[in-house]
Amino acid sequence: MRMIKTDKLIFEYKKHDDEGNVIGAHRAIDEINLDIEPGQFIAILGHNGSGKSTLAKHMNAILVPTGGTMWVDGRDTSSEENIWDVRQSAGMVFQNPDNQIIGTVVEEDVGFGPENLGVPTEEIWKRVEESLSAVGMIEYRHHSPNKLSGGQKQRVAIAGVVAMRPKCIVLDEPTAMLDPNGRKEVLRTVEELRKREKVTVILITHYMEEVVGADRVIVMDKGHVVMDGTTKEVFSQVETLKKYRLDVPQVTLLAHELKKKGYDIPDAVLTTEELVEALSKCGVTLNIEQDGNAATDENMAGNSGHALEPQSGASTDDEHSLKEPLLKVDHINYIYSPGNAYEKHALKDVSLDIYEGQFVGIIGHTGSGKSTLIQHLNGLIKATDGAIYYEGENIYGEKYNLRQLRNQVGLVFQYPEHQLFEIDVLTDVCFGPKNQGLSAEECKERAIEALQLVGLPEKYYERSPFDLSGGQKRRVAIAGVLAMKPKVLVLDEPTAGLDPKGRDEILDQIAHLQKEGNLTVILVSHSMEDIAKYVDRIVVMNKGSKMYDDVPKNVFVHYKELEMVGLAAPQVTYMMHALAEKGIPVNTQATTISEAVDTIAQTLKK
Repeated sequence: MRMIKTDKLIFEYKKHDDEGNVIGAHRAIDEINLDIEPGQFIAILGHNGSGKSTLAKHMNAILVPTGGTMWVDGRDTSSEENIWDVRQSAGMVFQNPDNQIIGTVVEEDVGFGPENLGVPTEEIWKRVEESLSAVGMIEYRHHSPNKLSGGQKQRVAIAGVVAMRPKCIVLDEPTAMLDPNGRKEVLRTVEELRKREKVTVILITHYMEEVVGADRVIVMDKGHVVMDGTTKEVFSQVETLKKYRLDVPQVTLLAHELKKKGYDIPDAVLTTEELVEALSKCGVTLNIEQDGNAATDENMAGNSGHALEPQSGASTDDEHSLKEPLLKVDHINYIYSPGNAYEKHALKDVSLDIYEGQFVGIIGHTGSGKSTLIQHLNGLIKATDGAIYYEGENIYGEKYNLRQLRNQVGLVFQYPEHQLFEIDVLTDVCFGPKNQGLSAEECKERAIEALQLVGLPEKYYERSPFDLSGGQKRRVAIAGVLAMKPKVLVLDEPTAGLDPKGRDEILDQIAHLQKEGNLTVILVSHSMEDIAKYVDRIVVMNKGSKMYDDVPKNVFVHYKELEMVGLAAPQVTYMMHALAEKGIPVNTQATTISEAVDTIAQTLKK
């Protein structure tokens, strides 16, 4: 019996007028046929709005078909009498953990599902402990979920599903808000459960590296399945995937770019080991010392013929020595819930100088304090002690205009739902300019300009923001801040939930605004690849304190130290070190695909 089976599955989202009459429909799923066997690891990929999340919700009977049939563990999901059994068989982890966390204490929330299944009390607490340990949250078992960061909440949500011991786990972007180490832990937990309990895993993700171990990859576009095969079969079609606004793992992309330059590299290289083997057959020049060991990093950097220059736009101390910072964070501390059992020192003596026109990246493990830090920058949170200055003026001054500050320092939240509330998209984006006192015509003009900047098509302007996909909501949230034309744009995980093409479009546009309009950008991200590609400077947070503050190459050279605090370097960095360890003389400071191609090309013979 199939775990999941569909027969010409159709689902339409219907639009109603004020009187409840159907005035339109959007077909999100269009006659899909699928067969998924028990115990398989299936990855579902697709651009925002492709229908993948809609399909996932059918697997848990959150949605029922408009046409055709969906069976889960042999049960027709359209039948009301089957719904409870279907949801017991297929547990779902949502993109936003706030959608499924209901308990006031972490351990109670995790135990809620098993309790509803009638699991004996002793077994419930055993499962709670095992599940929380598996996702690295056992130390928070007595905490309130409301006091956790977004990434920590996601771990709790996953633990809640794991504790129910379902036959199938459906994960809709489960790692979007997690730090690199957290992503590894979650996926390792799910994989161990799959092997031990023969659980079927269905993973929806925009992180291509997470897909490499899948048995099968399904690609969706406009409600249809357009590709379906093994990882090698699907990832060998790099240009086709790009057409569908998708990407491939970094090592696959690197191999593809080398092949485009004329080197004899096979299709669908999925691992660094495969890349090393391919390069060894391609006339690579090995740099081996007399004792047979691979050359040192220093030698390899020198032999590669080009030491990497600081990134364009990278700032030095000398560059700003005579300037006043636009934003100054001066020895701030922040304590959550002071004086009670939940007291937490979230920021510890943090100081930062941020200058006009900089592109600053802030990284840190889940719960490191980075989101707390940026909420101080426009006065949403007031420091327990210390001071913050904007254009030389203390924002904690008695008569300081915080409203004006928030017009100048725009913040895009981690979850876009937190700042979307109007009846339609255009009205929502107009809200900020309207509060600035602009005319209706000026507001509309700014809103349309901002929506065009983030790449949201005009057909969505009159839709409710809540009818959009997660990625589309994020574009609207960013547009709402851009429409106010701030001097400083603060982005908290702006690309989480966006497809690869959408991610690049948004960040490329922001980078353009930063360079051409002298916009100051502060980017919080768990994507080391995005950080390496775009920012001039990286601030690393660890347990509420500043750990590093330097240009990207000087930060990522400490990749082992970063790993010890739940972070990582870009995938390219690991590839370069792996090649270097095999004696291939590449520059290990490369952090982007283009840099990696350049340094590898110097070792190859066409």
